[in-house]
Amino acid sequence: AHTMVLFGDSIYINTTGNPGMATAGSGDVLSGMIIGLLSQGYDVLLASVFAVYLHGSAGNLASQKLSYEAVMAGDIISHIGEAYLELFRQEEVPVENQKTAQKKK
Repeated sequence: AHTMVLFGDSIYINTTGNPGMATAGSGDVLSGMIIGLLSQGYDVLLASVFAVYLHGSAGNLASQKLSYEAVMAGDIISHIGEAYLELFRQEEVPVENQKTAQKKK
């Protein structure tokens, strides 16, 4: 399952991450990343979407080296810098934006 960020009437679907990230402390790492970006002046939406993407990318890098079963929260932290560099090496858009469907009554 992909992580989604809901903001207003928009849904941002993250394209990174893997099952190995379902580990103790992973959510704490993500929360810390969001808070860190907010403290740097990012707005709430950008901080959330950016942190979710980087978090998933760092988890992917960690699992490629360790396997899904061996990833721990500290491994995600250890790969944040590499994930950040990877973001600037790619050409495609890393997040999809979809407007939520309005329910008609």
